[in-house]
Amino acid sequence: MALSRREILGAAACSALLPRRLFSATAAKLRIGLLLPYSGTYAALGHNITDAMKLAATEHGGKLGGRDVEWVAVDDESDPAKAPANVNKLIAGEKVDILTGPVHSGVAMAMMQIVRQENVLTIVTNAGAQAVTGNLCAPHVFRTSFSNWQTSYPCADVMLKAGHKKAVLMFWNYSFGQESMAAFKEGYAKGGGTVAKEIAVPFPSTEFQANLSEIASLKPDAVFVFFAGAGAAKFVKDYADAGLKD
Repeated sequence: MALSRREILGAAACSALLPRRLFSATAAKLRIGLLLPYSGTYAALGHNITDAMKLAATEHGGKLGGRDVEWVAVDDESDPAKAPANVNKLIAGEKVDILTGPVHSGVAMAMMQIVRQENVLTIVTNAGAQAVTGNLCAPHVFRTSFSNWQTSYPCADVMLKAGHKKAVLMFWNYSFGQESMAAFKEGYAKGGGTVAKEIAVPFPSTEFQANLSEIASLKPDAVFVFFAGAGAAKFVKDYADAGLKD
């Protein structure tokens, strides 16, 4: 079938948008970089995401797009300050074809600055930083998780429909927590809810006892929180132990 000049030009324009690394020989292994936490508070999430991706590849015979897969993992330590060096290690040093991760939104923000410049195909697997698919959106960056607004704004409606008009907010004080609380407050204020107190906890502290005592004294109808990984498990236990569950 003959192609028209318009179709040929269209195909060329589309291919020009694809990351350069994907044009390597099909016989070469597909190198996938994993920028994930393998230590610290979010270690379980990092290992779970890694296991899930490897399982998916195994179910396809160890190949993706007809190419054998090679995994290159870097522990990002949930540390935004180390993100530029870690990202450059994977892109420039290991020459990965695809970059995946991270969990921590601060790490994601630092990562985005580089992958936009380097035009590396990137899949954000967990971090909810809104800018990833907002003002830093790029045609070669995809998200398989969520945005912080997407998960938090609807919670306000659920809380209000349950009759909870007075809430306390408690969160780890970095971009994920800050954006989540802002989204919740947007919906909560719209529905007539009142926030009695916002308690910002330094990441990754899990010393919640003093904060829980303060919550008990405020007597809110409900508490909206952001913690994750080991921190979330610790909060749920401490919350119940403080007698606030019921």
